[in-house]
Amino acid sequence: MTPVGPLGARHAWLSLTPEPERELPEAIATLRAGGPPPAELVERECARAERLVTHGSRRQWRAYLAEAVALARAAEGDAALAEARAAIDDILENHDNLALGLARRRRRGTTKRFNGGSA
Repeated sequence: MTPVGPLGARHAWLSLTPEPERELPEAIATLRAGGPPPAELVERECARAERLVTHGSRRQWRAYLAEAVALARAAEGDAALAEARAAIDDILENHDNLALGLARRRRRGTTKRFNGGSA
Protein backbone atom coordinates (compact mmCIF):
# COMPACT_ATOMS: atom_id res chain seq x y z
CA MET A 1 0.00 0.00 0.00
CA THR A 2 1.40 3.37 -1.00
CA PRO A 3 1.57 5.88 1.84
CA VAL A 4 -0.53 8.96 1.39
CA GLY A 5 1.23 12.25 2.01
CA PRO A 6 -0.16 15.68 2.77
CA LEU A 7 -2.18 17.37 0.07
CA GLY A 8 -0.35 19.93 -2.01
CA ALA A 9 -1.80 23.31 -2.90
CA ARG A 10 -3.26 21.88 -6.11
CA HIS A 11 -5.48 19.49 -4.13
CA ALA A 12 -6.07 21.59 -1.01
CA TRP A 13 -9.73 22.06 -1.99
CA LEU A 14 -10.29 18.40 -1.14
CA SER A 15 -9.52 19.06 2.53
CA LEU A 16 -12.18 21.71 3.12
CA THR A 17 -15.27 19.88 4.32
CA PRO A 18 -17.27 16.79 3.32
CA GLU A 19 -20.68 18.47 3.52
CA PRO A 20 -20.89 19.54 -0.13
CA GLU A 21 -20.42 16.05 -1.52
CA ARG A 22 -22.67 14.56 1.17
CA GLU A 23 -25.53 17.07 1.12
CA LEU A 24 -25.52 18.87 -2.24
CA PRO A 25 -26.54 15.86 -4.36
CA GLU A 26 -29.95 15.53 -2.71
CA ALA A 27 -30.55 19.29 -2.79
CA ILE A 28 -29.53 19.47 -6.45
CA ALA A 29 -31.72 16.47 -7.30
CA THR A 30 -34.65 18.15 -5.52
CA LEU A 31 -34.21 21.32 -7.56
CA ARG A 32 -33.83 19.38 -10.82
CA ALA A 33 -36.98 17.37 -10.07
CA GLY A 34 -38.97 20.42 -8.98
CA GLY A 35 -39.80 18.72 -5.69
CA PRO A 36 -38.98 15.51 -3.86
CA PRO A 37 -36.70 13.63 -6.27
CA PRO A 38 -36.84 9.98 -7.24
CA ALA A 39 -34.10 7.84 -5.65
CA GLU A 40 -32.41 7.25 -9.02
CA LEU A 41 -31.88 11.00 -9.51
CA VAL A 42 -30.35 11.33 -6.03
CA GLU A 43 -28.10 8.34 -6.74
CA ARG A 44 -27.00 9.88 -10.05
CA GLU A 45 -26.15 13.18 -8.33
CA CYS A 46 -24.26 11.31 -5.58
CA ALA A 47 -22.22 9.44 -8.18
CA ARG A 48 -21.48 12.70 -9.97
CA ALA A 49 -20.23 14.35 -6.75
CA GLU A 50 -18.11 11.30 -5.94
CA ARG A 51 -16.53 11.34 -9.41
CA LEU A 52 -15.68 15.01 -9.00
CA VAL A 53 -14.04 14.44 -5.64
CA THR A 54 -12.12 11.33 -6.66
CA HIS A 55 -11.19 12.24 -10.24
CA GLY A 56 -12.06 15.89 -10.82
CA SER A 57 -10.09 19.08 -10.71
CA ARG A 58 -10.59 22.19 -8.61
CA ARG A 59 -12.01 23.90 -11.71
CA GLN A 60 -14.57 21.13 -12.23
CA TRP A 61 -15.51 21.22 -8.54
CA ARG A 62 -16.01 24.99 -8.62
CA ALA A 63 -18.17 24.63 -11.76
CA TYR A 64 -20.29 22.07 -9.88
CA LEU A 65 -20.73 24.51 -6.99
CA ALA A 66 -21.60 27.34 -9.41
CA GLU A 67 -24.20 25.09 -11.04
CA ALA A 68 -25.73 24.39 -7.62
CA VAL A 69 -25.97 28.14 -6.97
CA ALA A 70 -27.58 28.75 -10.37
CA LEU A 71 -30.15 26.01 -9.76
CA ALA A 72 -30.94 27.43 -6.32
CA ARG A 73 -31.37 30.97 -7.64
CA ALA A 74 -33.64 29.83 -10.47
CA ALA A 75 -35.89 27.63 -8.34
CA GLU A 76 -39.23 28.83 -7.10
CA GLY A 77 -41.86 26.72 -5.50
CA ASP A 78 -42.93 24.69 -2.53
CA ALA A 79 -41.32 23.93 0.82
CA ALA A 80 -39.11 21.14 -0.60
CA LEU A 81 -37.55 23.58 -3.06
CA ALA A 82 -37.16 26.26 -0.39
CA GLU A 83 -35.42 23.73 1.86
CA ALA A 84 -33.09 22.66 -0.98
CA ARG A 85 -32.26 26.31 -1.75
CA ALA A 86 -31.54 27.01 1.91
CA ALA A 87 -29.34 23.91 2.17
CA ILE A 88 -27.31 24.95 -0.87
CA ASP A 89 -26.90 28.49 0.47
CA ASP A 90 -25.77 27.22 3.88
CA ILE A 91 -23.39 24.57 2.52
CA LEU A 92 -21.76 26.94 0.06
CA GLU A 93 -21.42 29.78 2.57
CA ASN A 94 -19.57 27.40 4.90
CA HIS A 95 -17.47 26.04 2.02
CA ASP A 96 -16.52 29.55 0.87
CA ASN A 97 -15.56 30.63 4.39
CA LEU A 98 -13.34 27.58 4.79
CA ALA A 99 -11.75 28.22 1.38
CA LEU A 100 -10.97 31.79 2.44
CA GLY A 101 -9.34 30.53 5.63
CA LEU A 102 -7.24 28.06 3.66
CA ALA A 103 -6.13 30.82 1.28
CA ARG A 104 -5.14 33.06 4.22
CA ARG A 105 -3.11 30.25 5.79
CA ARG A 106 -1.34 29.65 2.50
CA ARG A 107 -0.49 33.35 2.14
CA ARG A 108 0.94 33.48 5.67
CA GLY A 109 2.93 30.32 5.05
CA THR A 110 1.33 28.44 7.92
CA THR A 111 0.54 25.45 5.71
CA LYS A 112 4.25 24.52 5.74
CA ARG A 113 3.90 22.77 9.08
CA PHE A 114 1.17 20.58 7.56
CA ASN A 115 3.27 19.77 4.51
CA GLY A 116 6.38 18.56 6.31
CA GLY A 117 8.14 21.92 6.66
CA SER A 118 8.44 24.28 9.55
CA ALA A 119 6.24 27.28 10.12
